[in-house]
Amino acid sequence: MRLEQLRLRGFRNYESLTADFVPGVNLIVGDNAQGKTNLLEAITYLSMGHSFRTRKEQELIGMGAEFAELEAKLFSQGREQSIRAVLFPGRRSRQLYIGGVRQKTAAELPGILTTVLFCPEDLLTLKMGPSARRRLLDNALTQLRPGYERALTQYTRLHDHKSRILKDRFQNPSLLETLPDFNLRMAQVGAILIAYRARFMERLAQLAADFHQEFSGGKEHLTVTYQTVSNIPDPLAPQQEVLQKLLEHQHSHYRAELESCQCLSGPHRDDFDVLLDGVSLKGYGSQGQIRTAAISLKLAEREIFRRDTGEEPVLLLDDVLSELDPARQDFILNRIASGQVFITCCERSRVTEIGKVLTIEHGALLEGA
Repeated sequence: MRLEQLRLRGFRNYESLTADFVPGVNLIVGDNAQGKTNLLEAITYLSMGHSFRTRKEQELIGMGAEFAELEAKLFSQGREQSIRAVLFPGRRSRQLYIGGVRQKTAAELPGILTTVLFCPEDLLTLKMGPSARRRLLDNALTQLRPGYERALTQYTRLHDHKSRILKDRFQNPSLLETLPDFNLRMAQVGAILIAYRARFMERLAQLAADFHQEFSGGKEHLTVTYQTVSNIPDPLAPQQEVLQKLLEHQHSHYRAELESCQCLSGPHRDDFDVLLDGVSLKGYGSQGQIRTAAISLKLAEREIFRRDTGEEPVLLLDDVLSELDPARQDFILNRIASGQVFITCCERSRVTEIGKVLTIEHGALLEGA
């Protein structure tokens, strides 16, 4: 899989840009606030159908622009393909195209342009609340498993409906009559989500531990633990067993949900923890340890994608080399020898001269500068 060309118009600070890329390393150089991260944001938008920085598409449209247009030409699934997105201000719906054919939703995007992104925000994610870590997990699985995205969409819809029932029951007590049906459906779909997540996290944990062992020179041992509903001792158990445990957990929390008017039971509260030598990074990890662990997780994610799809996903590394000693920088550069990679960097001299250099200045491309 490789991204061959990216065209932007009215996106963020890019009034107009056309950039061609090489199959290997593409080094994006520029001072701060020039648009390097915006370029990676455009690539991930075409990959997943949403930004990794904001939920408001209005923010993606450049100042004074009537719309934003993003278009990628790529080689994927053994053939040349294209993806195009047009974003409009206000309430007007965006337009998405694959191979020139308009799509009703972004559900068809996963698998066309698969990306694995590391950005500085990932460092905060490992220390923040569980919702940010769930987004990391969901972003990976929605690209890798179409069935997961369908289940996640359905579960989110059920969760929203149940939340409204719990909040509106005082004005309309008859709504509680529908609660058993929603609980059953949430448990059924929730068991599917847990199965996907548990299997993915099991593989991610093993690969990340191997990468980190090499990354740290054997000085640190990394473990990743998946945390789901408290009464499920083994999330890898048969799905019917997990379903039964979810129903039991719902029953035990029924009164608490009514009193709090919140959904307290289900995988919408899932989390995972990253530990170094048995100590959680949430409260005790140094900046360097957190950065090293986050990079190990991303390399592991890329390896899972490669093994499962037969294609190397496009690796996007935003400011990945800062705060790393030369030995760990060399490890990263050696590990990205295969596949297509995009690296943003402020100082070109800090990075080995490999691949193609693209210099960004005030939202304009100065190729090879």
